[in-house]
Amino acid sequence: MNDNTSRTPPLLNENIPGLPPLLNDDMPRLPPLLNDNMPGLPPMLNDNSPRLLPLLIDMNGRKVVIFGGGQVGERKAALFSRYAPTTVISRSFTPAIQELGRQGVCLVNTGEELSDDEIALYVRDAFLVIPTTSDLELNRRIRDVAHNNDCLVNSVNGLEDLVVPSIIERGDIILAISTGGASPALSRYMRQKIEQAIGPQFEDMARLLGEIRPVLKKEVGSQANRSSILWAILEDKDVWKALAESYELAFDIALKHITNGVK
Repeated sequence: MNDNTSRTPPLLNENIPGLPPLLNDDMPRLPPLLNDNMPGLPPMLNDNSPRLLPLLIDMNGRKVVIFGGGQVGERKAALFSRYAPTTVISRSFTPAIQELGRQGVCLVNTGEELSDDEIALYVRDAFLVIPTTSDLELNRRIRDVAHNNDCLVNSVNGLEDLVVPSIIERGDIILAISTGGASPALSRYMRQKIEQAIGPQFEDMARLLGEIRPVLKKEVGSQANRSSILWAILEDKDVWKALAESYELAFDIALKHITNGVK
C-alpha cells in the first residue's frame, strides 16, 4: 500500500502502559547510589571510615622495614622476621634486636637525623613500613614517605593501613584476633583464652583432614557426601580421643567413615 500509513510500531514513550520511556530522553539510567538513604545498603566506600578486612598474606619475600630499635621495634621485629625479610633502622638497638641481627635480621645503624631522601632510600621496594620511634614527627614523616613510595604502613601511634593482630598458630591452623587497635590488652587476653581451647589435637586434626581429602575425592563422587563424611569425622569423639594417643590410630578410625559412606 502507498497510503503513507505508518507500519512501524509506536514509540516506547507514547504512553503505552508497561513500556519504558525512550533511552534517549535524557533520563538517568544509573542505579541510585549506595548512600542515597536506601535501607539495608552500606554507605559509600569513600566515607573514610576504617574497613578492616582480615586477610592471610604470603609474606615470603616481602620486605618489612622497621624504624626504631626500642622495645616496640623489638616486638615487631621478633614477629615479622618469622615471616619476611626484615630490616630494623635505628640509632641503637635492644639486646634482643641485636640477637635477631645475629639470626639474620638486617640492622642499620643511623647516627644522625634521617632526611626524607634517606627514608625513601630505606623504604624502597618495601611491602610494609613500621615507624616505632619515640619521635612522633619522625614517625609521621616516615609514614608519609612510605605512602609516597606505595608501601603499607603499620603505625603504633594510630590506625593506618593495617593492624597487627594477636596470632595463634597450630600447624596449618592460624587464628588472628584484633580489636581494631582499640585494646591490644584485650586481644592478648582473648588469645590466651582461645589457646586453652585450641589444644595440640587441633593441629593433628588439620593434618588428618588434609590427608583424608584426597582419599575422599577418589572414593566418593558426591560433594555433599564428602562434606557429610568430613563432618562425621570432626564430630567423632573416638577420633579426637585417638589423636591424643596415636595419629595412625585416629587416621584408621577416620577411614572407616569413608568405608561406611560408600556402601
